[in-house]
Amino acid sequence: MKRVLQNERGMALALAIFALVVVGALVAGAFFAGTQEQRIGENWRRLQQSFGAAETGLNEVVRCWDPQQINRIRQYPLDSIRVPLSTSIAGCTADTLTPDHSGVYGGYVYRLNDQVYLIDVTARDRSSNAGVIGGGARQRLGELVRIRLVNFGIGAALTTSAGVSLKGNALVNGRDTIPQGWNTSNCDTIGDTTKAGVRTPDPTSVSTQRPGQLYGNPPVNGDTSVHASTFTQFGDISYASLAAAANVQLSGGNYKVDPVVAGTACDRTVSTNWGDGMNPTQPCGNYFPIIHVAGSVTLNGDQGQGILLVDGDLNIQGSFVFYGIVLVQGALKTAGGGSTDAHFYGAVMAASVDLTLNTLAGNATLQYSKCAITNAMEGTQSVSPIRSRGWIQLF
Repeated sequence: MKRVLQNERGMALALAIFALVVVGALVAGAFFAGTQEQRIGENWRRLQQSFGAAETGLNEVVRCWDPQQINRIRQYPLDSIRVPLSTSIAGCTADTLTPDHSGVYGGYVYRLNDQVYLIDVTARDRSSNAGVIGGGARQRLGELVRIRLVNFGIGAALTTSAGVSLKGNALVNGRDTIPQGWNTSNCDTIGDTTKAGVRTPDPTSVSTQRPGQLYGNPPVNGDTSVHASTFTQFGDISYASLAAAANVQLSGGNYKVDPVVAGTACDRTVSTNWGDGMNPTQPCGNYFPIIHVAGSVTLNGDQGQGILLVDGDLNIQGSFVFYGIVLVQGALKTAGGGSTDAHFYGAVMAASVDLTLNTLAGNATLQYSKCAITNAMEGTQSVSPIRSRGWIQLF
């Protein structure tokens, strides 16, 4: 006979305990899943903030790019610049905190070749940087940027749309020369091919007072492509845009130009400080400003470097030396004298739209120098990101 258990007392308690265990497990699982989702979301948020801080860091480096400080560093692995940049650009400070205070960033800028640089930035969101438990997000980004050199189309020591009169001991020389006092460390490229001495539409309008005043290959290049826009449009960059971006803005007048040093630093706030090309190792030796003169100007000394833009006539009285590129919308006139002859190392483009003669008298010398031109362009031009494959996420 089958025995049937009749006493079921205590089963309710066992079922209740089992149900509590199941419910507890479900609740614990829900809490665990919710916590994990919260942590994933928080980590993703911090990661995205770090990513945004890194992007901001890249943009800040480009915005605060100081050509005088960065463009002349040596190629990797010989040199680098620490980020954030400590520059003299208005509105830029060496602050590791992003402008929106969402994170901090740091890194380095490396020069890869003559014109291309790599910006390497690592950033963290503020919570991760503060050491909050669970923090630790960071992002490392790299961006390739290129110096946007202006295509001036320089083909001679002197380019003009009018005539040229060489008097006294004046000399125009298209042979590539390193400026006096400079050495190979100041020049990335040496020994450029010889340019023409004078480039003008009408070679018969070039006159000399004596032999040996004009050198080049050829001495005079009769180039009918030289016209008004040769002096106002340089590829996709105009004379007006260059003038608007000038570091130094001056009205027409009479000036004496000298480098100014405050303590051990070059004082770039002085409008008559145009760098120190005579002494490249001094504090102002790496200062290559863009100078814009709204009108005609007379310079009585002593020196300058960079890119000089003159809306009217440029008159050189006495001694003056300029290293770089000179663009004159009017006429160029010089009269050598003083302790130093009037010299231009680089290239001069004088439009002379009124068709008056450019007069180069005294001991004035226009000497073509690729070194001076390259230093002037690299020392004045900012950078822009490379359009294709210029950005990468680093790990």
